[in-house]
Amino acid sequence: GSRARRGDVRTGILMLLAEEPRSGYEIIREGRERSGGAWRPSPGSIYPMLQQLEDEGLIVQQEGEGRRRPYKLTEEGIDHLEEHGADLTPPWEAAADAYADDRSRYEEIGSLAAQLGAAAFQVAQAGTPEQVDRAKRLLAESKRGLYRILAEDEPEGDGLDDTADTGDRD
Repeated sequence: GSRARRGDVRTGILMLLAEEPRSGYEIIREGRERSGGAWRPSPGSIYPMLQQLEDEGLIVQQEGEGRRRPYKLTEEGIDHLEEHGADLTPPWEAAADAYADDRSRYEEIGSLAAQLGAAAFQVAQAGTPEQVDRAKRLLAESKRGLYRILAEDEPEGDGLDDTADTGDRD
């Protein structure tokens, strides 16, 4: 999941309070629900931001009993949202979109990794000892190549060495 950035937390709080008064806990829960769990603001980011917004005069905590007293927008907070609201994207929407993009990437790589695993398993089951050794070398090099991509020190080109010895002979 993504961590909630400071600007996202501020925007999220203001947008949710524009709908109805909510406690800090309700803000956290509603943000998670709207994003399908992709936007997960923590209490450590929500409560300090609530205090900051209260200090700025944009929100006020309503009177009441118990620990979960709701906050609501002040007139100043309403004016602030009217002035800046058109430029704001709800953080739960942005996080959900980013999560969907990430999930698509994970599914694609996961599918390829599963296909590779199936092919390696077939070689292990049906291959000759020489074929198994070649497969092990190829898999080890592939693993190293993936880590080189992350380390950004791959060789020139696309990181694949077409001249690598796979044991194939003409």
